Amino acid sequence: MAALFAPAADARYRDRRDAGRRLAERLAGLGKERPVVLGLARGGVAVAAEVAAALSAPLDVMVVRKLGAPFQPELGMGAIAEGGVRALNRELVEAIGLEGPMLDSIAAREQAELERRQRLYRDDRPPVELQGRTVILVDDGVATGYTAIAAARSARERGARRVVLAVPVGPPDAAERFAHEVDEFVCLEAPAGFFAVGAYYEHFDQVGDEEVARLLEVARAGVRVGGPEEAGADPPRASGGVDWSQVELRGVEIPADGAQLRGDLRVPPAPIGLVVFAHGSGSSRLSPRNVQVAAALNVSRLATLLFDLLSDEEAIDRHNVFDIPLLGRRLEAATRWAHQDPQLAALPIGYFGASTGAAAALCAAADLGSGIRAVVSRGGRPDLAADRLPEVTAPTLLIVGGADRGVIELNEQAHAALRCVKELAIVPGATHLFEEPGALEQVAALAGRWFAEQLRSP
Repeated sequence: MAALFAPAADARYRDRRDAGRRLAERLAGLGKERPVVLGLARGGVAVAAEVAAALSAPLDVMVVRKLGAPFQPELGMGAIAEGGVRALNRELVEAIGLEGPMLDSIAAREQAELERRQRLYRDDRPPVELQGRTVILVDDGVATGYTAIAAARSARERGARRVVLAVPVGPPDAAERFAHEVDEFVCLEAPAGFFAVGAYYEHFDQVGDEEVARLLEVARAGVRVGGPEEAGADPPRASGGVDWSQVELRGVEIPADGAQLRGDLRVPPAPIGLVVFAHGSGSSRLSPRNVQVAAALNVSRLATLLFDLLSDEEAIDRHNVFDIPLLGRRLEAATRWAHQDPQLAALPIGYFGASTGAAAALCAAADLGSGIRAVVSRGGRPDLAADRLPEVTAPTLLIVGGADRGVIELNEQAHAALRCVKELAIVPGATHLFEEPGALEQVAALAGRWFAEQLRSP
């Protein structure tokens, strides 16, 4: 096993994103191997996202769980990983006299949590194929190393050809622990006085399940990857060749009616405008379809803001989900917030609404007049804003699936009621959610052209 230590000038990282970018610089040479990047859940995914973006590689999660001693849960006696893999500290297990049934009980409890996270993070999607691939396992640091060992064994069992373990920080003897587990170990910092991973970060907040799911959605939407049979080809590029390491991703909170609405802001270099998304009923800012469209708009130099129209408490009341005036006011609050943000204040703003979110976007556009420069509706319900349609002045594009018969009629009626610059686009064969191959890509292309034209115009 090759062990590579490359001490950085500063032994402390601002946060996991900073650590990921520095780690990506060290791993740049692996891009030619068309690797798969796996972030160890949960903290490792935030670091891995930066590595995957820099290498234009697919990102997936490797779910691992520490096995804590029964009398002291923080004392790790081993770990488990996906595929039923188990790595144990045999000396510790024997020293505390942990019998088989008790150990199995602890492992079963952690296995249940592991499987819950798998379902949450992947949403029934299959894991990325590892057969014959170079796999880069990324964590925010290593201490005892048993979770990393379990992850490496899991990757091997899934057919990985080569396994690289990469971390920002670890103890000086870490390489010895992984000598027989991985093909290469990359560690940027191995301080002699190492005692805890978090001590080498200025900000080391806990990474939640929702953040892991969001990072994976963004990665799935923004990177196009071929199969292992293309191993001799050039490394895949992010959609449109955009350098995702230069796209700023910022979690934000938007005040509205006493609530704090969570949002994800992405700003490419030299943006020409900002597109604010309004999700449909039963969805959120993590909508995979909206995330995919937003990534395509980022390629067109459009900043995007996906945010929750309701707080968690408000979303419990199903009446709120269909309260179009309320949702429209939330869009207006997001617009006011953007006008006050120094990075966004000068950008022209457009709305992208899906399903009921399209009705909210049209209501907000009617209220804000010339303050909104363009509206795009995807599979929208403009009929829910019928009385406001004549007041909309922003150029509006209505996109409907060709197989979405009832919604086509509703959009035809809305098109007739609108008095602004308007178009109705039908995507042949697409159903309401545009799940057919290539359908959502057509939506993104139509929206990108519309926003680019309208937001650039005076």
